[in-house]
Amino acid sequence: MKKLSDVFKELLKEREIDKLGSLSRRVPNRDSSRPLQEIAIAVLEGKGVIVKVNEPTTIAWDLSGRVTKGALFAYVPLNSSHLKKFEIVVEGKDLRERLYQHRWPYFIIDLMHWEKHTEKEKKKVALQASQSYGIMRDYLWGDRLALTWVNEEFKEIANFPLEKVTAYEGPTWDFLKKEGIERVVLLDPWADKDLSEDDFSAGAFIIGGIVDTGGTKKKTTPRIGEELEKRRIKVLRRKISLRGDIIGVPDRINLILEILLKMILENKPMEDAVLEVQSPLHAKWRLRKELPKHKKRFLIDGKKFLIVEKELFCEYSKWLNIRWEDFVQVVRELNFVALERKRIQHLNKISTPRIINGKLYRVILLKRAMMLCYNC
Repeated sequence: MKKLSDVFKELLKEREIDKLGSLSRRVPNRDSSRPLQEIAIAVLEGKGVIVKVNEPTTIAWDLSGRVTKGALFAYVPLNSSHLKKFEIVVEGKDLRERLYQHRWPYFIIDLMHWEKHTEKEKKKVALQASQSYGIMRDYLWGDRLALTWVNEEFKEIANFPLEKVTAYEGPTWDFLKKEGIERVVLLDPWADKDLSEDDFSAGAFIIGGIVDTGGTKKKTTPRIGEELEKRRIKVLRRKISLRGDIIGVPDRINLILEILLKMILENKPMEDAVLEVQSPLHAKWRLRKELPKHKKRFLIDGKKFLIVEKELFCEYSKWLNIRWEDFVQVVRELNFVALERKRIQHLNKISTPRIINGKLYRVILLKRAMMLCYNC
């Protein structure tokens, strides 16, 4: 499945355009990592066109988005007084016609459980929906982001242009039937199966518009699927996991959407997509679950120690976005001790295994052994 910028590049190539400049100060943003995507959106929304200029532009990008030397084709805003000087070669209708040849799913934020949120939580939902709009424009365009069950309260606090997304006031099943969509994927953390490439042909991907999933909102995502199935819509419940566990996977609506888009539009493996958006905060959640699997119990001169290897940091940093300071923080929170592997091996040699209260301890009676144990 292609991104909007990919379709735009194909159109440019057909018009024998191999690099593109801009006569606008705003499009694209000078620090943009996706200049062609920004220009494509501006053209699609009717804000500007691509023209043939008389002299090479000062700034230009090749079709890979890399900065290059001046181009003889450029983006010009429609309100520019200079537009009439140039020959228009690509405009909004050209790109829209090209889009009709492709099929993209809808990415839906379902607000069915809006009323279960507190006022503070509702603001979080609205913020994450706004950020989802920004993410969508990095890959496709706002129309492919649909919000269902949109009410007046949401409209008042939504800090983004709802007219540039598909905002639907009715229930999700009604929207799906009007669009002729009979098969959807529901992103559900309690699902049995992981999302895979086999699911990418679905007509829509649904993310629950739910934050802080405790209390009355616990396990509310599956209910979205139940309501859809009552209306004879085929629902594939899928989860996004990291090595078989949802702990460590970002849980914000916009970050789930970004993982989804990276998998579908950039063909990223699930683990790679998760790690590209995972923050150290989410990584520490997972580390708190992983480290106890490796603890070794020692009883040294009558005092209990839970010890893990320092080298575990290197192993986990390969698939978790953790820094050394994060590793140290989690070790201390768990009241563990981190030692080099060779020191643990030495402790094993001078210790005796013993079962205490049903748990295996390595017992050392020498006081000097305590000198080997210290927090990292």
